[in-house]
Amino acid sequence: MAYRGNQQLREDIWDYRDRPSSRERENVLRFPRSDEEDYGETALDLVNQAAELFDSMEDHAREREANAQSLCKSLAEKLLLSERQKEAAERAQLETITELNRRLHDVTRALKHAEKRILSAEDYATAAEFRAQAAENQLLKANRELAAVEEAIRTRLL
Repeated sequence: MAYRGNQQLREDIWDYRDRPSSRERENVLRFPRSDEEDYGETALDLVNQAAELFDSMEDHAREREANAQSLCKSLAEKLLLSERQKEAAERAQLETITELNRRLHDVTRALKHAEKRILSAEDYATAAEFRAQAAENQLLKANRELAAVEEAIRTRLL
């Protein structure tokens, strides 16, 4: 099974080499074809071309690294900013919850105070009703006694 995978990989690599892209064609060094070649000059030319190619590759790598570092720095700043915003939101949420708890406590206390006042007012109203009934009973008793006195005056004096 592993042999088959390796064989497929080899075939893919050879297929890929058979189809050079335009960028690969740019990176291919050209060897001069002449009958009277100056091998020293050709070698020096090739070394210069290779050096230029390596310089170009290093420049490209530096640009990529600078872009990556810039991106990392930007993302780190954004992460720091979002962490600060999250902390601020959490503080605001905690302050809101604390304020709501304080208000709820105040409302609960006011409600208990109002309930006590209502009970007190009900007790006062009940006591007033009893006093009114007692006063009404005294009034009825006084009216009966007055009626008895009037009757006694009529019968005895008149």
